[in-house]
Amino acid sequence: MPVHSSRCFVVADGGHARFLRPAADHGLHTFETLESSAVHKQTSDLVSDRMGRSFESGSPTRHGYTPRTDPHELAKEKFAHGVGHRINALSAEGAFDDLVVVAPPHAMNEILDALDTVTAGKIVGRLAKDLTKVPEHDLSPHLTEWVRPVHRAGPPRP
Repeated sequence: MPVHSSRCFVVADGGHARFLRPAADHGLHTFETLESSAVHKQTSDLVSDRMGRSFESGSPTRHGYTPRTDPHELAKEKFAHGVGHRINALSAEGAFDDLVVVAPPHAMNEILDALDTVTAGKIVGRLAKDLTKVPEHDLSPHLTEWVRPVHRAGPPRP
């Protein structure tokens, strides 16, 4: 008797994530989405205070400090770690047996760093590409290595 294997596809970037499964017609269908609340915020909304200021040593002129990190980049990293933790939770619930992660390289690294060893062992594929804006019905051609072609039932032939 064949063992049923469920596969989960995670398509993510620094602010959006979709969790998809193949359906009976082999098309991919979203079963969960995550959105970062910080994606569209301005820098002033992400930091609690204005940048620090300092006097120049040779004159009374004051200059603002340049922050060491970009608040938007930190928000993207935090979101990607959150996606990794959500993948861990789904794995622990037994929601999937195999995992394919699709994300741009910077987000991919953050997501993979957040995975526990059990979940990381379920990875069967990685694609370093941003496909978050690609609709469900157009994803299959990008993922042909892990998804069979979509089979849609048409009208019966005479």
